[in-house]
Amino acid sequence: MSQHFTNILFAFSNALSWLPPALVSVLMLVIVGLTAFYAGHGASALILRIPGTRSGAMIRNTVSALRRPMQIMVTLLTLLAALPAATGFSYEEEQNLRLFFFFLLILVFGFSLISMFRLLSEAYLNRLARLDYADDIMARAHQTQIKVLRRLGEILIGLITVASALMLFPSVKQYGVSLFASAGAASLIVGLSARGLLTNLIAGVQIAITQPIRMEDLVVINGDWCWVEEITATYVVLRVWDWRRHIVPISYFLENRFENWTHNSAAITGVVFLWLDYDAPMDEIRDMLREIVRNCPLWDGKVFDAQVSDCTDQAMSVRVIASARNAMQSWDLRCDIREKAIACIREKFPQALPRRRVAFVSPETGARLDITDPDTLLSPPVHRPPPGSYMGPGSGREGKG
Repeated sequence: MSQHFTNILFAFSNALSWLPPALVSVLMLVIVGLTAFYAGHGASALILRIPGTRSGAMIRNTVSALRRPMQIMVTLLTLLAALPAATGFSYEEEQNLRLFFFFLLILVFGFSLISMFRLLSEAYLNRLARLDYADDIMARAHQTQIKVLRRLGEILIGLITVASALMLFPSVKQYGVSLFASAGAASLIVGLSARGLLTNLIAGVQIAITQPIRMEDLVVINGDWCWVEEITATYVVLRVWDWRRHIVPISYFLENRFENWTHNSAAITGVVFLWLDYDAPMDEIRDMLREIVRNCPLWDGKVFDAQVSDCTDQAMSVRVIASARNAMQSWDLRCDIREKAIACIREKFPQALPRRRVAFVSPETGARLDITDPDTLLSPPVHRPPPGSYMGPGSGREGKG
């Protein structure tokens, strides 16, 4: 097959022998390259017309993602096969062209590997998204692993591709070998400069394996509730509830303490505190709170309780706990409980609303005067000073201390 192809090219060169040999060789390579490129374009167009079966859809997606790189690779391979028939070039020019074609071929092959790796990971994530999990912990764990390892794999493939392509040239190869073999100041400077990058890359591998955080985890950073929006090879993007973004180095989550509210489960228990008066009927209020929570659609039906958790000289604190499926629903559930509880207490148990007490004690008898008595409120008693303490005019004690 290759011999037949070479014979055709030699026949083409002989047919144009009246032109300069270098021009004939350039013209031959251009025609061969264009023919191979459009032949690959036509072959990929035929593959994209495969009927819509499940395997056919996978083939179409693969061909669509790798269509352009494969056309370039086919063109470069065809040019390498046709290069021996280009007799118009000198030996040195032919070797330089061969190195250049191999250089481009390695770069395109590495890009194809990255595209294929990305395509397979996206297919797996899409398949994972279609599965119905009772809890999304497993889905988010797989999503985190795939995305972090995919970025690390892309970086590794890119570095190996560029290094392999540059090593084709003797000057670069010798420089690279001497650089990696040396243990002098240059290696030390490069190592110190790349320390932060290497630290975050290694931390990314640890994050993917140990998973202290996952995609869409709810974490608390500097007092802000944040959702893990993106995990790259070197940093993490955190989305705050008001749409702000925190950009945090990935090594932060291995070196510092932080709160992860959805590490084991997205379900969470919310707490509501109500301050009530000591006259509040707790049994009736507890039944009222239970009915309020039971009628809230955001309650997951697992945890509820109402207890007196604290008290002061003026009021007592009632702690209400109720569970929800996730943190956002827990926030809305707590707001709903507060609103309905305040409305019910104001309507059914007004005596339970917090109030301040002031007691007036008679200086003569020492008896406590109840200011909640309507008669006392309308006509408060007159407090007279004890005998001998009057300092008014006519007492004969003016001006005395």
